[in-house]
Amino acid sequence: MTRETRSLPAHAPGAVDTPFVIKGYDEVVTHDTLWDAHSHPFHELLWNERGASSAVVGERVWTITPALGLWMPAGTLHSGSAAAGTWFRASFFGFRTTSSISDTPVAVEITPLLRLLLERLGEPGLAASSRAATEALVLDVLAPSPRELLVQVPTSGLLRPIADAVREDPGDRRTLADWASELGVSTRTVTRAFSTETGTSFVRWVATVRAQHAIGLLTRGWDVESVAEQVGYRSASAFGVAFRRTTGLTPGTFRPDYFTP
Repeated sequence: MTRETRSLPAHAPGAVDTPFVIKGYDEVVTHDTLWDAHSHPFHELLWNERGASSAVVGERVWTITPALGLWMPAGTLHSGSAAAGTWFRASFFGFRTTSSISDTPVAVEITPLLRLLLERLGEPGLAASSRAATEALVLDVLAPSPRELLVQVPTSGLLRPIADAVREDPGDRRTLADWASELGVSTRTVTRAFSTETGTSFVRWVATVRAQHAIGLLTRGWDVESVAEQVGYRSASAFGVAFRRTTGLTPGTFRPDYFTP
């Protein structure tokens, strides 16, 4: 399949005049698409109408879905990717007309109310008074989410082989002890390194990588049983428990028909 790479400029916050309060954009990508590192002069809320995409800031990788979006503060250098068929949406927030909800990228739950308000802003012929009222409501309900689909990718020579293997094949079932033996170190050494570099344990890190990969498959219509097998779980029920523990949501939340009116 054809892959498209897009290059965008890197702008400092407010470097370009953005007199609007909230401005929407959406697109269905027809090819697997990569966005090179860039930054915007405005704040941005990324979410999807259909499919899953990713955003990368440094060594942090977020998964963006119809249920969980990502707030990107103005001036934050980031890259991204989306599979063919993804319908992504973006809401741009004027740097001088709105305040950022966070100084760093942060997940945002796309609630039914927030979705309706953002969709209303896209209605043609919306009266100025109605737009102002709707924008005020968006800013009122917009808030960071305690849930986020974020993986901090370790870069040390010790952990990089593990990170590369698991991200390449989330179904890899090697345990912490297996990896320690392969690398010729103690399990305590690997445990400490994961905690230091990722802020979480090996088990939780692997579960998050698997959840990110699973979401990509679920949003493309894969059934739960097939996804569970693909990402290394022995049963759909075991996958469901791990997925809910990691994301706070059920796998069914990310099925395409979940968002069909």
